Amino acid sequence: MEITIYHNPRCSKSRQALSILEGKGCNINIIEYLKTPLTSAQLTQIIEDLNIKPIDLVRKNESVWKENYKGKELSDSELVSAMINNPKLIERPIAASSKGTVIGRPPENVLNVL
Repeated sequence: MEITIYHNPRCSKSRQALSILEGKGCNINIIEYLKTPLTSAQLTQIIEDLNIKPIDLVRKNESVWKENYKGKELSDSELVSAMINNPKLIERPIAASSKGTVIGRPPENVLNVL
């Protein structure tokens, strides 16, 4: 099975999720989204696949969120733009396969797409 993981190697939860997938022998397509930024269309599709609102994918403890966006009324498209312009705001990891898309928090959630 092929799985795509949107990964930040500096994040322990992201590393744990990747390790779980590697342990299952999956064919893994690793996208380091901080090095290879997502397009607005890609991020919008991920949000749709997760069946969540854009605000639910935002890491609200990041300083860039607190300094620039917290407390503001932002539309969904403005939230997507904020995450595109500041990819650190995107919750991680995200795993996607033909069986679905999940946020790997806790990391064991990635087992749901196997």
